[in-house]
Amino acid sequence: MYRLHKHFTEIELQKTYQEIEKLQAEIKNVSVVAFEGNRSALWPVGINPPFEPKTRFEVLRWDYFNEDQVYSCIDGSPKCELHGIDKLDVADVIETAMGELNKKYKPVLHLKKQQLINGYRRFDPTRGMEYTLDLQLEVVNQKGHSRSITKRVHLVRPLSHIEIIPMPYVTEATRVHIILPVTLQDRDQVQQFLEVYATNAFETSENAILTFFFIYNTIEAQQVNQNDIFASVKSQIGAYEHRYPTVRIPWISVKSESPSQIKFMDIISKKHPVDTLFFIATVKTNINSEFLNRCRMNSINNWQVFFPIHFQYYNPNIAYHNQPLPNTMDLVKESGHFDRSSFTEACFYNSDYMATRTHMSSDVQENEEILENLDIYDMFVKYSGLHVFRAVEPALHQKYSYQPCNPRLSEDIYQRCMQSTLDSLGSRSQLAMLLFEQEQGNST
Repeated sequence: MYRLHKHFTEIELQKTYQEIEKLQAEIKNVSVVAFEGNRSALWPVGINPPFEPKTRFEVLRWDYFNEDQVYSCIDGSPKCELHGIDKLDVADVIETAMGELNKKYKPVLHLKKQQLINGYRRFDPTRGMEYTLDLQLEVVNQKGHSRSITKRVHLVRPLSHIEIIPMPYVTEATRVHIILPVTLQDRDQVQQFLEVYATNAFETSENAILTFFFIYNTIEAQQVNQNDIFASVKSQIGAYEHRYPTVRIPWISVKSESPSQIKFMDIISKKHPVDTLFFIATVKTNINSEFLNRCRMNSINNWQVFFPIHFQYYNPNIAYHNQPLPNTMDLVKESGHFDRSSFTEACFYNSDYMATRTHMSSDVQENEEILENLDIYDMFVKYSGLHVFRAVEPALHQKYSYQPCNPRLSEDIYQRCMQSTLDSLGSRSQLAMLLFEQEQGNST
């Protein structure tokens, strides 16, 4: 059956190739009398012509690469190692180029790739990814003699047709329940969080409920009657409730030695209806109406959960070294970056959490440590079957503050935390200038 299926599939594929060649020939004939002339028949035939920049700021950039490294990196470093999908992409392009060259020159010549000398690629929004490769090849003729030549090839990976995915209808009228976990290390930052949140939510009557989640360790919990470490925070909550009579700020207290998002959400989930929309926040997060609306629109019950990537400001002592601090921080690369290593903030419905938690129950029975080795993002990815939407969120900002990473967490979560902490110090160029000044000072 597989052989029959392969045979008839190859027949259909050959028919498709013949239709493509016929269409390309028709395009070439018609292009002579077209409005743009032969421009509409540029290589490859049938693909949109290249993008034409109107100003120098619109010129598309070519990225240089070889088989192991690329010389344009996201973090601004001069070169970085090719890995993941980028490495597979380069290998696929080289293999395709070799296949086409051998088709063209066989049986007179046989080509063997020796080395990729130069590689260039750029993304053209009107047609797709373009490549230019300089390949050093070993040519073997019919008599068995070989020699080395260099060939330049051009390839295009065209954009596929745009597909509109049907999505369930959502509105911006849903109430958001904001869960704010607070530990002893977070206590001093609560006042600033409440000031920003009061301006953006209490004074605008935002359709959201803020719930504090106080986390005590064993010793702190035993001393709560004599010395409550969160007494000052609770008094601040009372002051804001007194200032805004229509506002209520509930809080929950738990005792734990190893904070785990899933364990805490198990407690919170049972206290809310199944149709509750949660947003897990941090004390460093600046929450506003623009983000809350996107939280409502991107979280779809029984369909999708949303993990925003906040904009993390750099350490101002490094980002603005020997410069006056600006009154307001702008969303520019000199002041911060989108923290891709952070997965602490999340928007999802309680019903989706409960269903996903049920799916992982069998694994938990076999190994209870899984609750501490996974965070909510990993749980949704591995067990939910829902769309896990992760995207940069320009309306979600975090000011810089040193955040120690808990070594009790799993290795993966701990490494993510450490990476996030290191990346938030400053950009590579800012750190390099600081080191340069330090070396200059030591030498003098």
